[in-house]
Amino acid sequence: MKKILRTFSAATLDSLRDLAPVFLVIAFFQLLILQQPLDGLFNLTIGLVLVVLGLTFFVFGLETGLFPIGGGMAHAFARKGSVAGLLSFAFALGLGTTIAEPALIAVAEEASEIAADACIISNTEAAMENYALGLRLSVAISVGLAIMLGVMRIIRGWPIQYLIMGGYILVVIVTAFAPETIIGIAYDSGGVTTSTITVPLVAALGVGLASSIKGRNPMLDGFGLIAFASLLPIISVLLYGIGGEAGWFWAEPECATQRVKLVSQAIQQSDVASGIFKEFVITFGQTIRDLLPIIVLIVFFQVFVIREKVKHPERLIAGFGFVLLGLALFLLGLEMALFPIGKMMAAQLTDPQFIAGSSRLVEALTWEDYYWVYLFAFMIGFSTAVAEPSLLAVAIKAEEISAGAINKWGLRIAVAIGSATGIALGTFRIISGYPIEYFIIACYIVVVTQTWFAPRMIIPLAYDSGGVTTSTVTVPLVAALGLGLAENIPGRSVLIDGFGLIAFACLFPIISVMAYAQISEIRSRRKSTGE
Repeated sequence: MKKILRTFSAATLDSLRDLAPVFLVIAFFQLLILQQPLDGLFNLTIGLVLVVLGLTFFVFGLETGLFPIGGGMAHAFARKGSVAGLLSFAFALGLGTTIAEPALIAVAEEASEIAADACIISNTEAAMENYALGLRLSVAISVGLAIMLGVMRIIRGWPIQYLIMGGYILVVIVTAFAPETIIGIAYDSGGVTTSTITVPLVAALGVGLASSIKGRNPMLDGFGLIAFASLLPIISVLLYGIGGEAGWFWAEPECATQRVKLVSQAIQQSDVASGIFKEFVITFGQTIRDLLPIIVLIVFFQVFVIREKVKHPERLIAGFGFVLLGLALFLLGLEMALFPIGKMMAAQLTDPQFIAGSSRLVEALTWEDYYWVYLFAFMIGFSTAVAEPSLLAVAIKAEEISAGAINKWGLRIAVAIGSATGIALGTFRIISGYPIEYFIIACYIVVVTQTWFAPRMIIPLAYDSGGVTTSTVTVPLVAALGLGLAENIPGRSVLIDGFGLIAFACLFPIISVMAYAQISEIRSRRKSTGE
């Protein structure tokens, strides 16, 4: 019992540590820069508490139950040497973990509401649920295929850069045919797939597999699975938008129905506790539905494919229970706190009274006037990335495998700078109104160019770095910031311009990590030559 309490206390402290930088940035801007009170402070506080508790239970459940058995299964498949079984497991792993990804759930629900408000789909709860589920399935299936492709790459020893470049070309081609309303959502989809659930399991699978196959280098071949899991969903969601516009996935919209969001009803009632409890029950039921595929997946492959008894089944059951409770609390907290805070601060930072100190019309403002927005975006991007647990896990593994050649703190700082720069540039794109695809394609060109000159060993890790920056905390806050900016900047469409910040947060770390490796290599050469 004492051991469990110590583990839970450690998980709580880790959650507070991970969330503290975000809270500090928000407090700094709110108290010193904006100097404005937060509306609905009581509900926001409750929401933040739920986020901390939810993340604590969620991570505790993963570490005590699901992660150990997932890692054990990966090693078991590698030992058996069954390619068909391994590929099947890879697909099921990608599908099962992604469908329950909290960041993906949050973004899909927000996208469905905006699509309904814009009359892309019918303004009904059923239509929004179907749209959100379609997005999640598109992403989940593509992640499953991506993990399969990544595993096959490790087995065959294919160079990762050629596959990634081919993926970039496909993204550009499909983008040309996709409706404008889906492009931002599609680019963001690549970032929300690789988060709390997916990264540790996928990283363990890749490194474990590369370590078990003769002739494979864990550093060169073990990394890269996350990169595929970030790239293929973009193509899948673009195709989902093309199919939806053609009438394959949703019917002609009927937008006359009035819709009232259930969470807002619950929060505005006089009996706040009762309203929150009712919403929690609904969220809990939906979470059970989302997590069942993972449990079924684990049990099926363990019993019928690997044909070994589940070790410590009580841990699996307890882990599942904690994950279920944590995810439900976390999602409810997001709706009550992080999404509203992101949108609220976006509105405050774009207020002409704050920017110009007068009643100057917002239409008269130019992109140069929004410098506080860029600073806020940079600080939020840096603070969330540097404390990201998934990034820390990958950085530790990279330092271990490279025998110290890659410094974990150097890697984390490089990724954080890239993420911060990307989010700041993304806010500029929203404010200026330039099409997102121009920026993304330009970034692709930079990445491809860097790939030819970067050290070969760093390339898979750099590609993976883009996927581990966007967590369950980063995604809701950054997504809310983008949506809030699009709502408050004249001439911007929430559906077209509101999405895309997550894509910038994923792409720029790839650039910064390869730049970090190139600079380190130059310094090493100079030291060796005595210059």
